This record gives sequence, structure tokens and C-alpha cells, in this order.
Amino acid sequence: MTSTTKTAPPAELSVKRIRAWSALLGVLSAAVVLAVAEFFAVFISPASSPVLAVGSLVIDLAPSWLKDLTIALFGTNDKIVLLLCVGLLVLVLAVVIGLIEYARPSWGVILLVFVGVVATIAVTTRAQASASWPMPTVLGVVAGVLVLRLTMIRLRRWVSSAPAAPAATPAGTAAAARAASAQRSSATPNRVPAASRRDFLRIVGVTSIGAVLVGAGARVVNASASVVDAVRTALTLPAAAFPAPAIPAGASLDVAGISPIITPNADFYRIDTALVVPNIDADEWSLKITGMVENEIEITFAELLALPLVETAATLSCVSNVVGGDLVDNAMWLGYPIRELLARAKPLAGADMVLSRSIDGFTASTPIEALQEESRESILAVGMNGEPLPREHGFPVRMVVPGLYGYVSATKWVVEMQVTRFADATAYWTDRGWSAKGPVKVQSRIDVPASNASIEAGTLAVAGVAWAPNTGVTGVEVRVDSGTWEPAELATAISVDTWVQWVYEWEATSGNHIIEVRATDADGTTQSGDPVPVVPDGAEGWHRIGVQVS
Repeated sequence: MTSTTKTAPPAELSVKRIRAWSALLGVLSAAVVLAVAEFFAVFISPASSPVLAVGSLVIDLAPSWLKDLTIALFGTNDKIVLLLCVGLLVLVLAVVIGLIEYARPSWGVILLVFVGVVATIAVTTRAQASASWPMPTVLGVVAGVLVLRLTMIRLRRWVSSAPAAPAATPAGTAAAARAASAQRSSATPNRVPAASRRDFLRIVGVTSIGAVLVGAGARVVNASASVVDAVRTALTLPAAAFPAPAIPAGASLDVAGISPIITPNADFYRIDTALVVPNIDADEWSLKITGMVENEIEITFAELLALPLVETAATLSCVSNVVGGDLVDNAMWLGYPIRELLARAKPLAGADMVLSRSIDGFTASTPIEALQEESRESILAVGMNGEPLPREHGFPVRMVVPGLYGYVSATKWVVEMQVTRFADATAYWTDRGWSAKGPVKVQSRIDVPASNASIEAGTLAVAGVAWAPNTGVTGVEVRVDSGTWEPAELATAISVDTWVQWVYEWEATSGNHIIEVRATDADGTTQSGDPVPVVPDGAEGWHRIGVQVS
């Protein structure tokens, strides 16, 4: 008796399957590019990652209206949305590269190299980039090109050795039976196509696993953040030489749902241009004061902590905050007065602006008079609500300037302050059409009830917060259904630099109602009801909500 070994028939590769494999190989090559680039970025700089660099370049190049729209739609999740969009773009390009490379060999490689050049440009144009920063992207592209070429060669070998899918014939006919029989009888042994298939699947599998492992290894990038967080957590800040006065007993109203008088760090809004939070070693941080000064100064973190620090409460607001928006919060800050450092540097006559610079390249133009005023507690902050600054809020040092929008004053991760003139220098956002000085406008917001809430008739607490930093709020008024403006009760403000809670007791009657609020500051300026967009110097208008009373 003679034994025979049965072999499976060779796999048939339809046009659809070939395209699917081609697209997958494009995605695999892109994954290799990113994995290799991320791996080498661990040893050069996490910020040299091509994904992060491209995302940062998109932030820089995006028009102001698009940034405003993104912030309005997604708030502090804007960076997550941007990364998702960049990821989707990479996926689409990868699929296109794979399809083109199979249909027109070498053109997919050319497109991949072109994308790599764009990513390299993005990396090299980052503010803190060094000569070594392009290396991860270049090495990643080289690896991606090799994977794309090698896998495509094996895919073509498999395709050329496998029989094509049989043409469609009428089912149940004698001709169809004869055609199928002829095909089976003429089929060549499938050892070659089987070997080609195994060779192709082997290299795809090994490369995929390798990309995943290398990409996972690149998560060591996060270890640097963990180290910074560990150092930050272990850091004990010195006690304030000049502590803030105790928060008045009447500063907080007993109204459910109203914004707390002090915003917890985890809830404090975050708007900046950093796609990845900088990881700064506090022991290596220093701040330079340069430009139009008699004495240039450089101060380290240890030297800053050794100075007599002040504690102050201050409300910060983003210029992109719409009327009734939540891009405004209040915290207790610990730091050193900027005016004292400027006094040591001795600005020259004619200087009217300080151009502060972040380690990630962001700049802000602050009127020098705002930093020198005795009545305004402008500080280099090292602490926030009793602990070292969180990384996302500027660790180890940031600027806090009451009364100015953040885009002209609240530089995080600050490393330089250049004394100059508005006529000689511009900053990140002023280059994009925003006003140069950015004083905060008096604003108010309704926290409770929520907009479009359904409530029961009776006495209802309408409450919220109002702010006019460095000036102070002296009054808040509420009106219902365009009626008479009625005064609200103000809580006791911590200081003129912080927001103040307010409440109005409203006798709600059944029906649909519109509630509006407006505030007046210590200078006698009352909010205008005329709507003004956020560009170029902040929104204006009355916060208005609708409620249904049953």
C-alpha cells in the first residue's frame, strides 16, 4: 500500500485581497517608522517624536479661527482631538502609500520619504530642537522604507506564484463543470506558492510583532515624566515669607453647584500650545533676564526658592473664554515678585514690554508696568494651592499676572524674560492677530441653575461667579425675561485679584424664562450687553440661560 500526502490547494488572490494586503503593508511600514522614531526619541528627547513635532507644527500653522473653534468645541480636550486627527491622517497616508507602492513600485516609497521630510522639517523647527533631533525621524523613515520594499517584494512573489481566481461561469452548466475539471487537472504542485505565502506571512508577522515591541519600549519616554513627577512630589516648598491673608469666612456661599472659591489643581483649566507637557529637571532649570537692562540676570530654581516668597490668590482667565465659558479659575499661588527681579536687572529707559519665553518656544508680551506695579502681585510662581506646580501648569516655574489674559502673561515653563519694546518685538499670539496687551474684561457667569434646566416653581437660588482681576467686582445684577435689573448678594471677595461668588433669590413662576447677569467693577465699568467675539482681545456680553419652570 502506498501512502499519499494531500496538500491544500494554493490560495487564490483576488484583486480585492491584493489591495487589502497592500494597504496593510503601508500601515505596517508607517507603524515601523513611528516605532523606530519613538524608540530613538527616548535617547535624544521625547519632544523629538515626529508625531508630537507634526502636531506642534499644526498648532503653530493653524489659523486663529480654527484654534478658537477647536477650543470652543472641545475645551481642554483640544490636544487629544489634535493627536487623534494626526493619527487618522497618518493612517490614511499609510494606506495610500501601500496601494501606490504595489500598483506603481517605488512611488509609494517616494511618498513615504516625502512625508518623512515634512516630519523632519516639523522636528527641526521646534524652538528647543538641537542638531540631533531629526535623527529619530530619519532612522524611522529608513526602517519604514526597508519594510515597505521587502514586504512588497514578498507579496508580489506570492501573487505571481498563486493561481488567479477563476472567472465567473454560469452555475450548473456542463461548461462550468468542464472548466473546473480542467483547472484542477492542470494545476501545478503548490509547494512554491505555499512557500511564498509562508515567507510573506512570516515577515509580516515578525515585523508587526517587532513594531509593537519597539513601540511599547518607546513608552520609556513616559518614564522621564514619572521621574519629574517623583521629584516634584518629593519637593517641599519653603513657607511663604509673606503668606496670603486668611480666606474670609463669607467668601463661600452655601449654594449647591456654584464654582468653589478655590479651584482644585485637577480641575483648573489648561490651555497652552504644548502638545506634550515638558519634562523639566528643576535642578537644571534657570531663568534669564536679558535685553534692555543694565544687569543681565540668571537665577536657578534653588536660588529662587531661597528668596522671600509671597503667597497670593489670583484668578486666571483665557482670552478664548466665551461669555459664560469655563476657561477661568481661581487658585492660591506661591512665588517671588517679578518686580523685584526686574529691579535687580534695572530696565533701560524706553523699555515697555517683557517678552517671556517658554522652554517649548511659546512667547508672551507683557506690559512692563504691569510687572513693576507695587499693587499688582505679579509673580514667578513655584506653588499652586499648597503644592509644587503640576507639570501641566508649568512646573517648575511659571508666570502669574493678575488682570491680564494668559496669552500675554501666564507663560508656563518659563526660561527667559527679555526686556524690550512693543515696537521692536511681537509674541506668539500677537503674531496671529490678537491684541498686544490683553487686559481682562469684567465678566460674570451663571453656574446654577444649569442652562435649559427644568425646575419647580418657588424660591430659586440663581448663583455664580464674577471677576475683574486687579480691579475687583463691586456689584452683580440679575434680570429675568428682560425685566428690571435686580442686585444680587455678593460674597466676601478674597481680594481684588480673585473672582467673587454671588447669589440672587428668584421667585420662579411656571413657564419658560430667560435669566441674564452682568457685573460692575471697582472702576464703575459695567458689562456691556453687546456681543463681542473673543478675537482680538476677549469676549463681551451678558451670560444668558433659559430655564423651564413647572
